[in-house]
Amino acid sequence: MVIHYICRYCGVQVGKLEGTHFQSEQLGFHKLTDAERSEMIEYNRNGDLYVKTICEDCYEAFRTNNDNYYNDYIIH
Repeated sequence: MVIHYICRYCGVQVGKLEGTHFQSEQLGFHKLTDAERSEMIEYNRNGDLYVKTICEDCYEAFRTNNDNYYNDYIIH
């Protein structure tokens, strides 16, 4: 299984974890509500997980320009 961390705004791969066994507590998923889990985590057919997160560039863009919160995607 591979866990891909993808920026929800620009689509860049932030990182990935490869392994055979992960605990949700190790990954912090147990702290998410059901709504947050369904919004942030997607499974594909081969069992890989895709976790929506934010990359450093998008984080900085939001930090310096709060109007970006009104956009679904930021292209940089």
